[in-house]
Amino acid sequence: MSKNKFVTEFEVNASQKILFPYLSTASGLAQWFAEDVNINEDKVYSFLWDGEEHKATKASQKTNHFVKFEFVPETEEDEEDPSYIEIRLMIGELTQSVFIQITDYSDLDDPEEQQDLWENTVHNLKEIIGG
Repeated sequence: MSKNKFVTEFEVNASQKILFPYLSTASGLAQWFAEDVNINEDKVYSFLWDGEEHKATKASQKTNHFVKFEFVPETEEDEEDPSYIEIRLMIGELTQSVFIQITDYSDLDDPEEQQDLWENTVHNLKEIIGG
């Protein structure tokens, strides 16, 4: 099954320093991103959605700028082309507003469904941070 790259962004009324722990730590992510998030001694993150566990590693990170989680392959095809989610914090040049840009590279192939999913997820984050 081929993967699809979905990119969306949302304006958030909070600083990068306030937002980043919500994007990069298990406890921060558990508050808005998934039903539960844990990290084991091997630094493998376990995300729980709809009762299903999905494991990922933090592939890269730049403090207060971005984090990328690469999902642990479940098939041979995934090993060659792993799914990932990258969350970037960007500053608008003109307004200095903070934006969250999300890149979701996965098997999901309905852009409208993905947009709805991310709108709801980011709405949860905005309610927590008051932004």
